[in-house]
Amino acid sequence: MKTAVVGATGYAGAELTRLLLRHPRVCAPLLLSRQGECATELASPLDGSMLPLLPFSWKLLQEREIELLFLATPHEVSRQWVPEALRRGLRVVDLSGAWRLRNPEYRAVYPFKENGAEEDGITACAVYGIPELRRNELPEAQLVANPGCYPTSVILALAPLLSRGLVDLSQGIVCDCKSGVSGAGKKPTAQTHFVETAENFRAYAAFTHRHTGEILEQLELEPEQLTFSAHLLPIRRGILSSIYVRLNRSLTDNAVETCLREFYGGSRFVRVFRPPRLPEIQFVAHTNFCDLGWMLAPDGVRLMIVSCIDNLVKGAAGQAVQNMNLMCGWSECEGLLQ
Repeated sequence: MKTAVVGATGYAGAELTRLLLRHPRVCAPLLLSRQGECATELASPLDGSMLPLLPFSWKLLQEREIELLFLATPHEVSRQWVPEALRRGLRVVDLSGAWRLRNPEYRAVYPFKENGAEEDGITACAVYGIPELRRNELPEAQLVANPGCYPTSVILALAPLLSRGLVDLSQGIVCDCKSGVSGAGKKPTAQTHFVETAENFRAYAAFTHRHTGEILEQLELEPEQLTFSAHLLPIRRGILSSIYVRLNRSLTDNAVETCLREFYGGSRFVRVFRPPRLPEIQFVAHTNFCDLGWMLAPDGVRLMIVSCIDNLVKGAAGQAVQNMNLMCGWSECEGLLQ
């Protein structure tokens, strides 16, 4: 299949390019730059050879017979380009937050303007691309909104328990999440400078993180039922989420394990760890796995879930490829297992 990637110079775009270059069912992707980017070549993430980086144009997509377009672009760019891509018959996997949210109050955290009925229709049809939860919707999808990295780790951890009504929502859910610096994107800032992050650890965006709405919407929670906190780890990649819930009845470790394993029985990229073993970032680095583990208090009611992903793979590029595989009717593991 013929694909194109816009935004291959960013961290997620480069990871996506690496995965597509070795994918057995995909031609070498067409790499496109946005307006204002001066580079004409890009070092291959596989072997360092130079790959052409061409200016974006709709005409070029048509000439190269591109079938699926990956957008690793700023939110406002994706919001502008997706309607035209769909009109031209392209299928799209968008790695930005432009089409993830249906609630306009949650969308307000993103820097784009609402432009009327056409965008409302696109938003309603966009498939939120967590394959483990939306597997049946992906084969027919024209637009897949690739989830955020923090929401991927939190949603996959909580979905099995919430689906069975095991969580006492009146007690609230606390999601204490930590991410490597690549999650902040490639554009340097004072907060992500080496001098600020090395040998340091800090919290940020308390109660205001833009991913909060994504978690609330997908898990059908009310704002007062969730406390989400983000922290910046002095590492390049990876997310570890420690999630604290109170159950509405006492459970055993066997019952928690059964809940997780039954829910993800057909999901190749979710691995369940049994106590006392817990997931670690090093186990998922450079992979598309989400590792889940838990610790249950002696009362059987207080539960901590630990969820680990690589923010650039399962949290971005790998999940985008997994979505593409399902959109095309292929095994979702194609090109994703080392």
